[in-house]
Amino acid sequence: MPCYAIDGVVPVIHPSAHVHPTAVLIGDVVVGPGCYVGPCACLRGDFGRIVLHAGANVQDTCVIHGFPNQDTVVEENGHIGHGAVLHSCVVRRDALVGMNAVVMDEAEVGEQAIVAASAFVPAGTRVPPRTLMAGVPAKVIRPLREEEIAWKLEGTRTYQALTRRCQASLVEVQPLSAEEADRPRLPTAEVQSLIATKRAESKPA
Repeated sequence: MPCYAIDGVVPVIHPSAHVHPTAVLIGDVVVGPGCYVGPCACLRGDFGRIVLHAGANVQDTCVIHGFPNQDTVVEENGHIGHGAVLHSCVVRRDALVGMNAVVMDEAEVGEQAIVAASAFVPAGTRVPPRTLMAGVPAKVIRPLREEEIAWKLEGTRTYQALTRRCQASLVEVQPLSAEEADRPRLPTAEVQSLIATKRAESKPA
């Protein structure tokens, strides 16, 4: 993947992590064990340090950057959805930042919290642990339910499994010109969308 040193500082990627070949890492970036960094993500450590702790995932087209002398950190099992932007902030253990959300300077997303898709978390905001925060600007909506926390963890484990799948089988190929008659399907994962999970739980036994 495109990996660049700046001022002699070289990105670090743990051998058990998967960083997609189209992702870009610059300078002071540390990707920990079992992490997943998706296609076209940009981790730009040319000012402040960027650290992904074990099992974290940063999905497609995310941007992570920070001010000089400030670390931007995603702790263990942190889950950063498609297109999110993190800037000089901390995402605590087992927290989720939803698709296209923005978390600004010196904000902190608490343990097991969820920042909803397209939310804007202003600079200096503290997202309490185990809460749902949504809106522009983001506000606390309510405490998370146990089943929502469990759903988030299952989704993160699915990305950890994807890291292993990519290491085992992801290769660049030429596309086929036509669909095969017996085209295989991908292995089925247990995780499903939150709305589908709630729908299943509400069905009478």
